[in-house]
Amino acid sequence: MKHSILKPHEMRNNRITPFKKVLLVGFLLLSGLPAWAQMRPGQIDIFAGVDFNYRDIFHNDRLYDVLINLTPGIKWNMRNRWEASAQVVIPVVNQFGEGFSNKVRLNMAVLSKQFPIKNRMKVKLSGGLFGASRYGLDVKSMWIANKWLAFTGQAGLTGYCSLASGWEASTMKRLTFLIGPEFWLESWTTQMRIKAGRFIYGDYGVQAEAFRHFKHTSVGIFASYSDIGKENAGFKIILALPPYKRTRRKINFRPASNFRLTYNVSSDYYSNRQYFTDPEQNERNGWFDRDMLPWGPDTMSPDFIYKDRKEER
Repeated sequence: MKHSILKPHEMRNNRITPFKKVLLVGFLLLSGLPAWAQMRPGQIDIFAGVDFNYRDIFHNDRLYDVLINLTPGIKWNMRNRWEASAQVVIPVVNQFGEGFSNKVRLNMAVLSKQFPIKNRMKVKLSGGLFGASRYGLDVKSMWIANKWLAFTGQAGLTGYCSLASGWEASTMKRLTFLIGPEFWLESWTTQMRIKAGRFIYGDYGVQAEAFRHFKHTSVGIFASYSDIGKENAGFKIILALPPYKRTRRKINFRPASNFRLTYNVSSDYYSNRQYFTDPEQNERNGWFDRDMLPWGPDTMSPDFIYKDRKEER
């Protein structure tokens, strides 16, 4: 059985060139700069992360194939919970083959707005170029029943859009939706969720996840079923990246807020697939600002402690 987080394609070796070594060194230097993640109105974040993918396929004289991309991005808090964000993909190592682009490209460009409704519901509206090569409109919501139960929903109208090999796009007519309950067990800092609906490649399915949240780390397992890909399972690990004491500035340079790794038992790339509307979206932080109607992991101690920069006299 193949174990992969991406669909296998034609194999190709790719060594790290001097230019790519410079990019890696630059990322490490950037990671050591003072950082800040929870934005204030009018401020700008410039950040860099790494997208790491691997698969064990056993037929090319390597134990694992890897696909590594640098993912620099920018966020601008435009006040009143309006936010503009963008992300670029810079390929570094590609052992997955020609089916995966070696071209530097824009991966995400999104305008979003969040707002609460009567202290029970929070909503996020997004439009633009999303992850997973989708573009269009998206709405996310959470209705809070009590401190341990909430219901989430997401709906999108999108089309295909990729800059990996020139400009490729389709009409914005694919309707996707997900809906289901979430449970928060405060004593064990454990979060469980079930979602069912239609995914971006037109398949219908259901997903169940359970996460245990620790200080700066979340570990989860999941199982899913799709009418195309059938059964799947795996685990996810999310690490909040240091430094954890951060300084707020007008313009901030920092590493990405987290490193996220997903392992799938199935190698089917076209089942239970979703898109992200935020370059740093992850299951630990959720969809919304943690200070807007806090629920679940938002009620835990924050990963980062902030202080304002003292103005020079």
